[in-house]
Amino acid sequence: MITRVRHVTLACVLSAAVLTGCGTAREPSTARPAPSAPVSSRPPTLAPGPAALTPVFRNGPRTRDKVVALTFDADMTAGQGPRAAAGERFDNPELIATLRALEVPSTVFMTGRWAEEYPVQARSIGRDPLFEVANHSYSHYAFTEDCYGLPTVSADRMRADVERAYAAFRKAGVRDPMPYFRFPGGCHDRKALKALAPAGVTAVQWDVVGGDAFATDADAVARQVLQGVRPGSVVVLHCTRSAAPATERAVRRVVPELRERGYRFVKVSELIGAADGRP
Repeated sequence: MITRVRHVTLACVLSAAVLTGCGTAREPSTARPAPSAPVSSRPPTLAPGPAALTPVFRNGPRTRDKVVALTFDADMTAGQGPRAAAGERFDNPELIATLRALEVPSTVFMTGRWAEEYPVQARSIGRDPLFEVANHSYSHYAFTEDCYGLPTVSADRMRADVERAYAAFRKAGVRDPMPYFRFPGGCHDRKALKALAPAGVTAVQWDVVGGDAFATDADAVARQVLQGVRPGSVVVLHCTRSAAPATERAVRRVVPELRERGYRFVKVSELIGAADGRP
């Protein structure tokens, strides 16, 4: 349980943050100490799987080194433009500001359509060394049938959808997006892994489901994360205000609790580097 004193301390930290939009926030300070191990110029990836299929990463090594990666899916499908124009918010500026205030290294899996809708925010996240941007497809359409009711991408368009997302990141000004891909809904099969092999990405899943999608109870989300985390865990959460309104409040509870347990927050790249035997 988080004590009242810790709540007060956290509130003081957060009150000092500049709670503006993801991209309208200040440029990251060069004085901030590196929150995680530096990433080499060539990001770590996993070797292709059997039959040269796209490799799939779910969690880091289960060692005594208590590290955990918080990941956030910035979801927006190709067909949701009218909803955004009508005022629905698919971003979450308060969440990004909280991660900055708490200095939590994180990986943001961004759709290309999200980057197009929020280019200033995408650029700000992509240029902040606290974060790394990874690929969540352009359209957020499913790469298999029967995936949470999402429209589907045909096998012959899967690689193009991923490459279109990278193009959207570059146009928005994201620097060096990572060669990591998260399937919309997490849904994939052998056909999808084969289709993406030429793209040279590592598919990133997770071993802890935050349960924040459409949740309104931040305490329930926090409990689910805290109960599931183990050394090397990858936690999946969301950076979408309309579809995951409790996430920022849950993060305020999760971060100090895990730090009290001795955990260190890292980006996915650090876990993949450790899993691949890299320093």
